Amino acid sequence: MKFRMVHENYNVLNLEKSLAFYKEALGLTEIRRKEASDGAYIIVFVGNDASDFQLELTWLKDWEKPYNLGDNEFHLAFRVDDYEAAHELHEKMGCICYENKKMGIYFISDPDGYWLEIVPTR
Repeated sequence: MKFRMVHENYNVLNLEKSLAFYKEALGLTEIRRKEASDGAYIIVFVGNDASDFQLELTWLKDWEKPYNLGDNEFHLAFRVDDYEAAHELHEKMGCICYENKKMGIYFISDPDGYWLEIVPTR
């Protein structure tokens, strides 16, 4: 029996803002979308051609307060082929929330406070 990871879900307050962030910061674009017939939710899967893994962004119509991310001790990691250029972009965007220069990694935070780790190709 084999299990293959296919996606992870993040609930978001502002879907358009999140889609713009993920496109600019990580090059992720919309792959497919599901919308409730009553407008209660919109689910958008984003990804890129570097991997078949997808991020599922879920917007809930009746949710109005920030999501409780606890101690935010979880994250997705992205390996990048040009670490310096990525760091420069994220610095310009103002989304770097933690950097560990000794380990050679840093984290960015999306509009809802989810942390995303950026690691160089080694």
